[in-house]
Amino acid sequence: MDIYQQKTSIKNWAEDDKPREKLMLKGKNSLSDAELIAILIGSGNRDETAVDLSKRILRSVNDNLIELSKLSISQLQKNFKGIGEAKAISIIAALELGKRRRSSEVLIKNKITSSHDAFEIFQNYVADIQHEEFWIMILNRSNHIIKTISVSEGGVAGTVVDPKKIFKLALENNASSLVLCHNHPSGNIQPSDADFKITKKIKNAGELLEINIIDHLIIGDEKYYSFADQGVL
Repeated sequence: MDIYQQKTSIKNWAEDDKPREKLMLKGKNSLSDAELIAILIGSGNRDETAVDLSKRILRSVNDNLIELSKLSISQLQKNFKGIGEAKAISIIAALELGKRRRSSEVLIKNKITSSHDAFEIFQNYVADIQHEEFWIMILNRSNHIIKTISVSEGGVAGTVVDPKKIFKLALENNASSLVLCHNHPSGNIQPSDADFKITKKIKNAGELLEINIIDHLIIGDEKYYSFADQGVL
């Protein structure tokens, strides 16, 4: 029988099947996501080991850590017996640390050479929010980042973008070019008719001001759509 299906205490497991001991003996890469979460929460409940409980938590979000990071403390407590406030906080804190580690790695790179470079920067701002936001990345002549700024916030289904505000910020920061970005909380990264229209409107305005719009990204979870890569900018 799979060890995770046994309703026994982790203390009774073979030494190399215990998450903490397994990490020490075999290294962090040998642990599954469920085993890592089990280390965070420390114990399960009367009916489940910590790993059983962690596997059930992951199944509820289709084994997607991004979706798990969107759960609140109250949702974790309400939906999973054995998860109290302290354990819920530990899970959320660990996922946030992972996000910040990625941010730190991205900050080393401040020149945009591809759509993926821009995605890595914008993803740190919009990854976990549950409403739409529109952002701009202001670049100099060498495509080094001057500033990354949020220009509007909306609801789940959309946000209103004012090109005048975008170019006011661009001119104030001596922009040579811009990368546009907004998120789709649904995870669907296909652009809508409205997305195409606003992109064209901003691009045309940029041409008058000699500020090049080099890309527009739509981000949903860990995926993105690049107008430049698709040849529609």
